[in-house]
Amino acid sequence: MTTQDIANDLVELCKEGKFAESGEKYWAQDVLSVEAMGDQRESRGIAAARGKGEWWAANHEVHGVVVEGPYVNGDQFVVRFKMDMTPKGGQRTTMDEMAVYTIKGGKIAEERFFYGG
Repeated sequence: MTTQDIANDLVELCKEGKFAESGEKYWAQDVLSVEAMGDQRESRGIAAARGKGEWWAANHEVHGVVVEGPYVNGDQFVVRFKMDMTPKGGQRTTMDEMAVYTIKGGKIAEERFFYGG
């Protein structure tokens, strides 16, 4: 699969709400996941990425998601996520996030998340 093929499929899975499935399908064994903020800004490996996603899902109620992209350049692509959500114990808000994915050997070797203000 090309980077464009992987990017298109990942976006379609995310539009269907299958975020965990998209990771399981495309993460490399030693995937590096980098957040812009938080206690664990960097995690490595599928188990760590999976755990991060499970924690997020358990601590947020998602009311709706808009997924834009992908925007491909070489072995990288960008996806924009706009999420209407409520953190557990918090107030409803909109999260605007850009994700940059780097593909190596047909898998996501790195994912970096950037948050809008």
